[in-house]
Amino acid sequence: MMLLLAVMISDAAAQYSQSLYFMNLPQRSSLNPAMRPTNRLYIGLPLLSGATVNLDNSFDMSDLFIDGVISDSTISFLEPGEHLDRLVAGLKDKNSVEMQAAVQLFGLGFSVGDLWVTLDLTERAEGNFVLPGELIRLGIMGNDAYTGQSIDLSSLRTDAKYYHEIGVGVSKNLTEKLRVGVRGKLLFGVAAATLDNNDLRLRVNDDNTHTLFADLSFSMSGPVYAVMNPDGTLDSVNIDDSRFETRKDALSLLTNTGNPGFGIDIGVEYRITDRLSVSGAVTDIGFIRWRTDRTTLYTKTQFEFNGLTMQDVYDESLGFDELINWTMDSLQNAFYQKPGNVPFVTYLSPGITAAASYSPVRAFTFGVLSHTRFIGKQVRESVTLSANMNLGSVLSATCSYTAVNHRYDNLGAGIALRGGWLQLYALVDNIPVRWTKVSSGNDSYPVPEDWNTMHARVGMNILFGNKAKNKVPDLD
Repeated sequence: MMLLLAVMISDAAAQYSQSLYFMNLPQRSSLNPAMRPTNRLYIGLPLLSGATVNLDNSFDMSDLFIDGVISDSTISFLEPGEHLDRLVAGLKDKNSVEMQAAVQLFGLGFSVGDLWVTLDLTERAEGNFVLPGELIRLGIMGNDAYTGQSIDLSSLRTDAKYYHEIGVGVSKNLTEKLRVGVRGKLLFGVAAATLDNNDLRLRVNDDNTHTLFADLSFSMSGPVYAVMNPDGTLDSVNIDDSRFETRKDALSLLTNTGNPGFGIDIGVEYRITDRLSVSGAVTDIGFIRWRTDRTTLYTKTQFEFNGLTMQDVYDESLGFDELINWTMDSLQNAFYQKPGNVPFVTYLSPGITAAASYSPVRAFTFGVLSHTRFIGKQVRESVTLSANMNLGSVLSATCSYTAVNHRYDNLGAGIALRGGWLQLYALVDNIPVRWTKVSSGNDSYPVPEDWNTMHARVGMNILFGNKAKNKVPDLD
């Protein structure tokens, strides 16, 4: 339910690092496998070659805390008034929050003639949650506005997974102007949870009760197990602590290869002239089949419960914790298990990239990049304009502007410096411009005021050689 509170004012649009696309870094091939850096050999060391964090949310910090105050006794952004009115007005039909984190354990890239070969080992964790806007409005506004109506909640969705990725890629010039690349990815799942929503509707009855029609299944894989009541309904879902008792037990869990999957990325780059090029890629087409440590809970039922909402919390006739506990108890009692454990499948979120670049002089490039991702039934889009400087492999820098997540004030920057065989890099797609403070008791903390999308990447590479390709002549 704490996740529910975060999602209540969110509308995410997951963003991979558009600022990285035109930089002279080995990691750019993760966005388009046809791209390659100018060096001849690249080595990425465990935990040092790259760490990436993505978090997308549409709320502003100023909306969360009235007058910048964190209260220990109330959820201030849900207090009746201007903040709450603005929250309700800004809700979308589908409100979601999305998070990704990745740590590269090892990276290798080398050239064989015109062929560029890469090998990457990466740990990935992803999570997203979608909540229908009408359900949030019902919880906030109460039953009166919905009496006699049926609310469609079929867009409710959640999906989270942690997995290992082993990627092997190759790229090559087919002609002097056309370069293609492909990367195959072996995936091994560690843990996952996903909700399959076949049908979910909520009717607000005239007597102020609710009738829920549900056809759901919730599948999990990992160190968890379900405890069932004697009547076959769900009592609780618990973590299996025995899986972490010794280092050997934990290592066995983390190195599990019983949940295999496969993915593929395809990319192209075409140089129209020495100054102008276009490129595109389709990435993250793939799946993971979860076969070990499976638990699946089902519900296909119709039941009634009373119409308690957030309005009861405002009226102080019900505590917020009581509302949460009562709602969770009502829902979990409707779930049951079936005999046997059938494997389930989760899918990656495919992305489509289209880009163009123009170089008026050798070291300077203007770029435009469009990225579209498909997350279940949702489509996320972003467009980035950038100015980029690449002085061989010694210095690579970028400044970018991105329209994403219903906002048009995302400024980004990145820099990579090479001294000898060592390259250090850091970039961020969304630099917070305005800051505010929130206080809790006697302490205050600076926070970004309008920060609803964040992508950051930092790391180091070991590089050898520098083959300057596709040189653009300076203007006379």
